[in-house]
Amino acid sequence: MSHTKPTILDGKFPSSEDGSSNSVSIIFSLEEEVGALAEGLKIFKKHSVNLLHIESRSSVRLPGYEFMVEIDVRCGDIEGAMEEIRKNASYFQIITRDYKDNSDAVPWFPVNIRDLDKFANQILSYGSELDSDHPGFTDQVYRARRKEFADIAFHYKHGTPIPTVEYTDIEKATWKVVFNNLTKLYKTHACYEHNHVFPLLMENCGYGPDNIPQLQTVSDFLKSVTGFSLRPVAGLLSSRDFLAGLAFRVFHSTQYIRHHSKPNYTPEPDVCHELLGHVPLFADPAFAQFSQEIGLASLGASDDYIEKLATCYWFTVEFGMCRQDGELKAYGAGLLSSFGELEWCLSGKPELRPFDPVKTGEQKYPITEHQPVYFVTESFEDAKQKMIDFASTIPRPFGVRYDPYTQTIQLLDSKRQIQKLITNINSEIRTLIDAFGKF
Repeated sequence: MSHTKPTILDGKFPSSEDGSSNSVSIIFSLEEEVGALAEGLKIFKKHSVNLLHIESRSSVRLPGYEFMVEIDVRCGDIEGAMEEIRKNASYFQIITRDYKDNSDAVPWFPVNIRDLDKFANQILSYGSELDSDHPGFTDQVYRARRKEFADIAFHYKHGTPIPTVEYTDIEKATWKVVFNNLTKLYKTHACYEHNHVFPLLMENCGYGPDNIPQLQTVSDFLKSVTGFSLRPVAGLLSSRDFLAGLAFRVFHSTQYIRHHSKPNYTPEPDVCHELLGHVPLFADPAFAQFSQEIGLASLGASDDYIEKLATCYWFTVEFGMCRQDGELKAYGAGLLSSFGELEWCLSGKPELRPFDPVKTGEQKYPITEHQPVYFVTESFEDAKQKMIDFASTIPRPFGVRYDPYTQTIQLLDSKRQIQKLITNINSEIRTLIDAFGKF
């Protein structure tokens, strides 16, 4: 059993100064009895605390029920309610975005795939906001078009189809230049997995020089082969939020395309980067698992470890290289969607180092020029195991596991719960051994 006493600041549970986080979630278990939830709700009512969301389920940690409630921290006696719940709870855990001044709290993270809706629009910059050195900065038509794409993503909710986009002739022409230039290099520069999947994307998703594939079509294909899916995004997410999506095998993708004046350059991810760079690898089971491991490792991690994980992501999923049959190949999306850097990475000029999450996570990198250093993996399976080993060193009061049946994150923090999982895994192993014996 675990009891965590919440930290209260100035008589109120901490909330962000900019008002972006006006709630906190707690997970708690009460003794198994009829009306347990009703008794818990009475405590919140007694202290005039407003609940924004309530979920109840059978506890996997202890006999009884488990409840997750989202509390509005702007009104009521939060301190009194939290303290009374804690005293009556056999399990108590705080999950909040306002964790920096609360040593007992865990940084908020989504536990259900629907929770991605909660942060999808908490973006660092809106898609139509361009820097002064952006190729499309003075193009009002392009900026208006970017806003159209951003608005589509802003109103998207989990479970709904991604709206179809009618790309203009100029946008299709830009895609064609990028597509034709990159496909010339893929055979000699891209990894086996990318080249193996690419014909399948042409056959199943409409990849080709004259057609920009629709995100929903591509997402459906990915879902059928690795369980990954795409979700439109209106702008840049924080590293914590972006990585959290990967834990659910969800990739936040842009739909807009780079400015037509510079088809071989983009200062930020665009649909060419997403569809030509990322998607082919997400269709590979080993790479999909590796990507999800980075996401799972981020859940509940401190800001320092989020930065390390984001850096590991940069040097693998974005700019990773691997060795296949004794030859260096590119697998990072930033390489596979950039004609110039795809040539550069195999030119023999940049420095190559073996991928090691501990060291890779500390490496500094430029974002507006070719990388001077690349990290090389021997295989995606090897990289995945290294990420799992690294994740085990991240200080968290629990482990995490993704349940693909319910599309939820399980917090592993009790022996009873883990023993049940071991029993289930043993049953699956027994099934595999029995099947193996038939050959």
